[in-house]
Amino acid sequence: THIPLSGRNPMLQEALGIRPHILVLNKMDLADPHRQPVSTGVLATSQSRPVRALLPVCLQIVPLVAKLVSNSPRYQRAENIEYCIMVIGVPNMGKSSLINSLRRLHLKKGKATAVGGEPGVTKAVLTRIQVCEKPLMYLVDTPGVLPPKLGDVETGMKLALCGAIRDHLVGEDIMADYLLYTLNKHQQFRYVQRYGLAEACDDIEHVLKRVALTLGKMQKVKVLTGTGNVNVTTLDYSAAAYELIRAFRAGHLGRVTLD
Repeated sequence: THIPLSGRNPMLQEALGIRPHILVLNKMDLADPHRQPVSTGVLATSQSRPVRALLPVCLQIVPLVAKLVSNSPRYQRAENIEYCIMVIGVPNMGKSSLINSLRRLHLKKGKATAVGGEPGVTKAVLTRIQVCEKPLMYLVDTPGVLPPKLGDVETGMKLALCGAIRDHLVGEDIMADYLLYTLNKHQQFRYVQRYGLAEACDDIEHVLKRVALTLGKMQKVKVLTGTGNVNVTTLDYSAAAYELIRAFRAGHLGRVTLD
């Protein structure tokens, strides 16, 4: 079943062809359960709560990979029984977290690759990382990949809100504006109570003002006057926009499926 997710790279799908592979969906626990795609063999993980949410996925991945490889005549190698699998996907989706969780579950070992809450932590293809002894399985961590050219602006905004594109490359204020539009479109008005608004609003400047006032996001600005420089304290709208985006990614603004 084709799953029309904006983060899927159509070039990778074409290159994979009939090769056995497993699709792992991320952030399932933060999304609207009534709008989730359903497909046989699809696994879901969450980077936000890796210990709890990754455990059932890790228990499924190793036997599922072994079954896929063993059932493929092309990959039958009697003299070499080890499995070497590449982990690919968009940036900041939890590839390294998945590898570390598999390693911790099956080998009782600590972290083998660095993780972070922003894209670009993994900068190069790493050496093979053993994640299981029986069967002998190695995973290769890779940097996040995106299509060389996004089809439209909205797809780019969705990927940016999910953390697949660095925030400063898009602009936190622009992302916050699109996020507010999306929340109102899906009638997710939890932000109203969280930031003390009187009612739902589509004016991002008004919302960011309330966010800044509620969280105390202030900044000092130097103003040039006729008598000298004066430091004036003003609301930090950029910090407010960043906090609004962080709240969305943490699930504090409701369970929203962007696609």
